[in-house]
Amino acid sequence: QVQVVESGGGLVQAGDSLRLSCAYSGDIERITLWEWYRQAPGKQREFVASIDRSGFAAYDDSVKGRFTISRDTAKNTVYLLMDSLKPEDTAVYSCLANAPPLGQWGRGTPVTVSS
Repeated sequence: QVQVVESGGGLVQAGDSLRLSCAYSGDIERITLWEWYRQAPGKQREFVASIDRSGFAAYDDSVKGRFTISRDTAKNTVYLLMDSLKPEDTAVYSCLANAPPLGQWGRGTPVTVSS
């Protein structure tokens, strides 16, 4: 099994930066893809960014150029660096570790961006 724990959320002002962490453990060799999702109040969960074992990254258009996903293999952690934050980035951010045929979600970390 795989375990996932997110951290790093908080309250920031528009234009600030924040770095989220997704620490994973357990049967990590089975993980093929790490994804960040977010869910704003009253809205559906949406894809933010992903990174695979080769380091290939993908982003939703809404965060492209502002967010950067990366992975530290020594620390078994995936990061989401969020720059130029906007109030519309306010959401609970969750990490999904894909370990086929299963996927493991973390509990999420809240991010609030004030204007």
